[in-house]
Amino acid sequence: MIVGVPREIFPGERRVALVPAVISNLVKAGLEVIVEAGAGVQAGYLDADYAGKGAKIVPQRADVFRTADVIVQVLAHGSNDKTGKADVPLFRRDQALIGFLRPLGTIDTVRDIAAAGVTSFSIEMMPRTTRAQSMDALSSMGTICGYKAVLIAADRLPRLFPMMTTAAGTITPARVFILGAGVAGLQAISTARRQGAVASAYDVRPAVKEQIQSLGGRFVELPIEAKDAQDTGGYAKAQGEDFYRRQRELLGKVVAESDVVITAAVIPGKKSPVLVTRDMVESMAPGSVIVDLAAERGGNCEVTKEGEEIVVHGVTVVGCINLASSVPYHASMMYARNVTTFLLYMVKEGKLRLDLEDEIVRSTLITRGGEIVNPRVREFFSLPALAPQA
Repeated sequence: MIVGVPREIFPGERRVALVPAVISNLVKAGLEVIVEAGAGVQAGYLDADYAGKGAKIVPQRADVFRTADVIVQVLAHGSNDKTGKADVPLFRRDQALIGFLRPLGTIDTVRDIAAAGVTSFSIEMMPRTTRAQSMDALSSMGTICGYKAVLIAADRLPRLFPMMTTAAGTITPARVFILGAGVAGLQAISTARRQGAVASAYDVRPAVKEQIQSLGGRFVELPIEAKDAQDTGGYAKAQGEDFYRRQRELLGKVVAESDVVITAAVIPGKKSPVLVTRDMVESMAPGSVIVDLAAERGGNCEVTKEGEEIVVHGVTVVGCINLASSVPYHASMMYARNVTTFLLYMVKEGKLRLDLEDEIVRSTLITRGGEIVNPRVREFFSLPALAPQA
């Protein structure tokens, strides 16, 4: 079986799906790896490094798709909403595809992949279970985003993060407030604390209070309670507008007193809830910074502009997109390890064997045999249930 790694074509994307360090594990499992020439250069991985580990370098992108049984990408068609469709004519029927597909984004991209006859696996649909932890690329990328968000904020803020006692007197620490304590939010808390800031955080899920406190953050408690705060996968669930309105009222004072606000509240398949209004932005001191990690899905801040850095009433608002790509060396390394573990999990005797009774396979499998087969995706887009196969 041949595993193919094409160069990423999303504008500005610097990651690569596999790195040289994982090639030997795939070769030991009886797989052959081909890599498009230059695929890893922007992440710091040279063609010679891949060749030295046993991969074959091929000159053209079309060669990868024509030859490979399994295509491994970071941003595949779906998550790559700019240039991803260019890959669709290159797919072969019964070819396997692994990558970020954003299957709860638009039905058209999922149908494109299904119509090509591709057996596709969406890495962001990985269940958040102990068994699947080593394959959870979404958490890996979230870790990088949370870390980088703090560095961006520290760079933009006209204040120092840590408390310092100097000959000119004592400098008080910056106050960083994180909205959303998922993987990215928790990493932001940890990074802000390492930088010497005072960190506090809020999340609709009461269960994360202990995690926030274990990192040295203060959990902001509000006198409101979310209904069914999280789904079975551990992700936050969308709430009603009345809840968000009351939440914004209560969060206003905390936001106004913060030097930095990092928002990381994302609902899978939904528009991001607005947690920081324009009035809240205007209540912050001039020079304050908001880093919105939910910008790609509408933003948690009312004034956020996707992919742009703007100044509103003296407050810098950064609408981050594709932030993990700004740390391509380690982002690629982490992603490659997750994907390699997932691929080898399904490979038996050098072939891809799909156990549809297995939760990991069943949750990530999106299309097969020309059909959209994922129950969650079909339910999300109100597609009729598939007839059981005999």
